Parts: sequence; C-alpha cells; structure tokens
Amino acid sequence: MRRELGQTALILALAASLAGCASERFGGTAPRVAAARPAAPPVQANEPPPVEAMPSGSVTSEPLAPPPGSGSGGFGSGPVVADVPSMPSVPAEPVARAAPAPSGAGGRSAFVGSYTARDAAGSSCRISLSSSPALDLYKASSAGCQNKDLGRITAWDFREGEVYLYQPGGSVSARLRGSGGELAGVLAKSGAPLTLAR
Repeated sequence: MRRELGQTALILALAASLAGCASERFGGTAPRVAAARPAAPPVQANEPPPVEAMPSGSVTSEPLAPPPGSGSGGFGSGPVVADVPSMPSVPAEPVARAAPAPSGAGGRSAFVGSYTARDAAGSSCRISLSSSPALDLYKASSAGCQNKDLGRITAWDFREGEVYLYQPGGSVSARLRGSGGELAGVLAKSGAPLTLAR
C-alpha cells in the first residue's frame, strides 16, 4: 500500500511539473525548476533550422537604358562591333632561307655596289658590297687595301641605320653611316676615320 502511494505521489509530482512547464510555455507562470534547461530546443535530424524573418521595405523599379548603338540612346545608330585584331596567315610549310632578303628602297639594297674607300692615312682601295647572302650577312670583298682590317673584309650588313663591314669569324672591321652614295665612319680597332664613296 505504501508502495502504491509512493508511486502515485511520484506520478502526481511529475504531472505537476509538466503542467508547470506547459503553463509557462503558453504564457502562464509556474514555479521555477532548479534543474538547468538548454538554451534552445534541440533540432531534430529531419527538421530544418529556424529562419529569421527579413524586414520588408518598398521596392522601386525603373526601365533600363537602351544599349549603345540601338538608335534611341544617342550613342549611334548602328550595331556595336568590337575591334578584333586579325590573325596573320601562317604559311603551310616553313620557307628555308640562308639570309634575310634585302630590304626595300632606302634600306640595305640602297648600299649594294662598289665604293672607293679612303682612310685617315690617305690611302685608297676598292670595296664591293654584294646582295648575295653569306649566312646571316651579305658578301663583301676588297681589292688593293693597304689597311689590314679593310683588306680582310668578307661580309657586310645594314642595321639600325649603320653599315657594318665584317672580317672572317664575325669581327667588325668598320662602322659607317650615310646615304647609298657616300658613307662616313670609323675603323673598329683604331677608331680612325674612314669614308666610302661611289
């Protein structure tokens, strides 16, 4: 009998505490339970988390400006065409060549021919500049030159506005500037003046 009374008292105590929780949840007041409660109810595995409501405001809309070139925006009346650089055409097979081709008028081809060379000592000789390629340069020859550097000339080139005279092995004999008819410059080793005239 005591056991049944104890069970009944326990059930009544539980019912009272549940009723207190329910009445507190729905706005009523109930005595506080000393046991700690979790801050938020646990989220079930299948239940999405709660979402806060966003504040609402007024929405305004305006028509978009017409695109450029449509005729109604003042930017032009034709279609918009983007500048796309054209790709250079590529030959099907590479062209093998021994040396670059002579340039047009006023370039390398303007200097092809025979010249009389005069050095600072007053001696003169003949130098010929050919349009025939010699590896990366062009063939040249000299005749009757007392100056050893001029006597050994075998090639020439024109680049960056200067005529270069070369010896075998690629060493520079002289550098000259001027028009196709007359050139003035210096010997590379000594720095002595040199002129070429047709």
